Amino acid sequence: MTDREMLLKKISTYKFAALDLQLYLDTHPDDEDTINKMNMFKEKAAPLVEKYERKYGPLTKSETEMNNWSWIKAPWPWESEDDC
Repeated sequence: MTDREMLLKKISTYKFAALDLQLYLDTHPDDEDTINKMNMFKEKAAPLVEKYERKYGPLTKSETEMNNWSWIKAPWPWESEDDC
């Protein structure tokens, strides 16, 4: 597994956990422990996303400051770097 793939895996793990807890909070909005856990996962993901985008480019179109399609030039997450 390449460094890029490991970084994407960590990012997706933290973002999935935060989203899952966010969905739980839709029905349990006063659960402070879950709110804290969700925020912790978001905080763990943020520097990884920043590192990834600095090294490999934006993860999504909405993360770009320019409208030049450069965000799609890298391999897609399901493609290995060897395929490109």
